[in-house]
Amino acid sequence: QVQLVESGGGLVQPGGSLRLSCVVSGNAFRVFNMAWHRQAPGKQRELVASINFSGRTDYVDSVQGRFTISRDNAKNTVYLQMNSLKSDDTGVYSCNARNIWTQAQYWGQGTQVTVSS
Repeated sequence: QVQLVESGGGLVQPGGSLRLSCVVSGNAFRVFNMAWHRQAPGKQRELVASINFSGRTDYVDSVQGRFTISRDNAKNTVYLQMNSLKSDDTGVYSCNARNIWTQAQYWGQGTQVTVSS
């Protein structure tokens, strides 16, 4: 069973930065499309950023230019660098992996990000 473990969340002031990490178990990381989602209180979960198996990235408009998603296949890890954080970025951030061959997908448990002064 594939497991995803996120880390790096916390409390940060507006304008600050955080880097989230998601480590994926197993040896199939190279064939996973990876993504970060977030869910704010009282709102539906939304896709924030994605990176496919070949490294192509995509972002929701609200984080474009502030967030950067990257992956390190040697470490089975995907990152989300978040800069210029705003209160609207507050939420639980979850990592998602989808196997490009089987379409099986997996979720991490989530990590809380709170942007507040």
